[in-house]
Amino acid sequence: MDHNILLGKLNHYGIRGVPLRWFTSYLTNRKQFVSIEENRSDTKSVTIGVPQGSILGPLLFVIYINDLHVAIKNCEVYHFADDTNLQLITNSLNKPTLTNKTTTP
Repeated sequence: MDHNILLGKLNHYGIRGVPLRWFTSYLTNRKQFVSIEENRSDTKSVTIGVPQGSILGPLLFVIYINDLHVAIKNCEVYHFADDTNLQLITNSLNKPTLTNKTTTP
């Protein structure tokens, strides 16, 4: 999840001012590393996604994909929790063409 897109969607849904600044702070300046036994990777900045195992993660994910059906044309879009299914019915024997369009509120 792109943090700027997520924060834009939160703003679109009415989360502004102090709460939006709180989410901005929650998502920015995060770092992570991998540790296997005695070995540890370099620390890297996290600029996408939400913290794994967080209570807010699933809610922020649903907010992020909530308008996915608007961006996908010529398909039925079915959401269930963190799963999305696309159904395309066509009379053509040609391979369907998908376009890459991103929408933000």
